Order: sequence, then C-alpha cells, then structure tokens
Amino acid sequence: MKQTLASLKDLKTLPFDDIIDVRAPAEFAEDHVPGAISLPVLSDAERAEVGTVYVQQDPFLARKLGAALVARNAATHLQGPLADRPGSWRPLVYCWRGGQRSGSFASILAQIGWRVGLIDGGYKSYRRLVVRAMYDDPLPLRVILLDGGTGTAKTRILGHLAEMGQQVLDLEGLAQHRGSLLGGMAGGQPSQKAFESRIAMALVDMDPARPVFIEAESYKIGARILPPSLWRAMLGAAHVHVSAPLQARADYLVEAYADLMQDAAVLDDKLGVLAQFHGHEAIAKWRELSAKGAFADLAADLVQHHYDPSYRRSSRRAGAPLLGLNLPSLKTPDLKDAAAQIAALSDKPA
Repeated sequence: MKQTLASLKDLKTLPFDDIIDVRAPAEFAEDHVPGAISLPVLSDAERAEVGTVYVQQDPFLARKLGAALVARNAATHLQGPLADRPGSWRPLVYCWRGGQRSGSFASILAQIGWRVGLIDGGYKSYRRLVVRAMYDDPLPLRVILLDGGTGTAKTRILGHLAEMGQQVLDLEGLAQHRGSLLGGMAGGQPSQKAFESRIAMALVDMDPARPVFIEAESYKIGARILPPSLWRAMLGAAHVHVSAPLQARADYLVEAYADLMQDAAVLDDKLGVLAQFHGHEAIAKWRELSAKGAFADLAADLVQHHYDPSYRRSSRRAGAPLLGLNLPSLKTPDLKDAAAQIAALSDKPA
C-alpha cells in the first residue's frame, strides 16, 4: 500500500508503528524522514558494489547480486531489530525514490503477514516537501527575534519562553552549534539537509496566530546556512533587544562554554583561528589568560574586542525594538523575568 505525502503534517498522522529507512547508512546519516529507524538492505560498500556491476558488467547480474544481498540483510534485521515485533505491527518503508530496495524489503515483510506501507516516491518525495517549505513558500508565521550581544543568555531566555508555553525555534540547538567561532559542540553539526529537515518539522505544527520567538543569528550557524524562507522572515521580523553588564556576560559565557574551557588544546586551536581578525599579539594575550585559567577575564576581553565589535558591524535591525531589556544579571530569576516580559508580547497584535 503506497502512502502519498501531500504535506509534512501527514508524517504526524500516518497509521504506522515504525518508519523504516532501508537506504545505505551514509544516505540515512545525511538526512532521513524524522523518526525513521535505519535498517539498510545494502551497506554502503554493497551499494557501491552493485552499482559498479550495473555500470561495468551487466544490469541483470547487478539485480541478481542486489537481490541476494537484500535477502541476506533482511534476514539479519528479522532476527535482530525486528525479532520482537508482533503480528499487528504496521511498518512504513522507504528508500531513495520508492524503488527496488524498499519494494523488496516490503515484499518480504508482507509475506510474513505484516501490513506494510510504502512512501510513494521515497525519500525524494519527503525532501521535495522540505524544499517547498524552506525554499519556495513564504514562512506563514510571525517571527520575533531575540537580539543582543554574545553572552546575553538569549538561548537560555528562549528555554524559559518554551517552558511558559511560547512557540520557540532553537536554531542553535537544531544546528548543534552555539553560533560563534568558538561555538562548536561535541558530535559536530548535522548535514545541511538534516538541518533543514529539523527546522521544517519544528515549524510544521506552530500556530500562525501566535508569534515564534527565535534568537537573532547571522545567515550561518557554524557551517550550516539558514534556509531562504526562514532567513527572509527573520530579516523582516520585529525584535527584542537584550543587554547585560560585561561581567555578567563574561561569567555566563564561562558557564555556557564550560566544555570548551575544560579542553585546553581545543580552546587554544580555536583562539588561533581569531588571528586573522586580531593579529598575533591579541591571540598571545588570550592564550596566556587561558593558560592561567583566567576564563572570566578571557571571556570579558573577547566580548569587548571581538564579539561586540563584530555584533555592531553586522546588526542592522529595522526599526526600534518592541522591547528593550537591560538585565541587572543573568541569573535564573532575572532570565525568567525577562522571558515573562517577552512572552507578554504574544498578546499584542502584530
């Protein structure tokens, strides 16, 4: 039974227990339908081998080899991850474009007695929906940006807004990057396609009648680029401006970047990257502060001489802010109070 995806919302209502991606692991790693589990019927090496036989020898031999490999891998899945599935289990299967790999695996599952669905058009049909939402159609949501210099705890304020039931899009969380040159996170970033999938699915259930709060970012977060529909909405969005004393920002950054402060070699490498902007004398000073463990002083100096000048050069918000918040500290009570004041904007007309 083929399932046609007319919109991304369809993925939330499909009557299946599991979505199974049978593509090779590298394909799955680049991007996949949200919530899908990876049960490849061909490994990366096997997929390459079948393709080589198809091109260099004979399509028939390639299909025969592919069928043998699919059967062997399907048996491994049936005796492993799928061993505990009951007779009532309903899987939805897909591959790259809904062809031989998904059809072969679905046929085996159906012979067992499971009611199997196939995504019509495979992953490509899902990707077309993401591209339409993130590239072609205007974003049907009202965006309010949280703007302010590095270290003003905007990400934490977003978290408090989410706790209050506000609509929040955490771009840095989705990109697995804190947005600055020093902002990399353990595990690295998702692929561009996966990043776009995360954004599209995070937005799909949001209410157009209520604002979506997003941290003001440049068009890139680490190596990931904000998709055009979202970026256009952010460029024209109203904003809230957050500021705080320098020492409070420095202390916050030491806490927020604790993982980086604990790895002297990684921090040293990242500071070296800044030489292209500030020269070797400044880098030597920052490395000396790092070596002494004077991380609050290091953070304060970076804010004054790198982050704030960069922010002033790049920040070009249209119009006055909806709300200006000069926080006395960045402790939890002050951040929650800031979030409450920002949340009140939800009740005001656009």
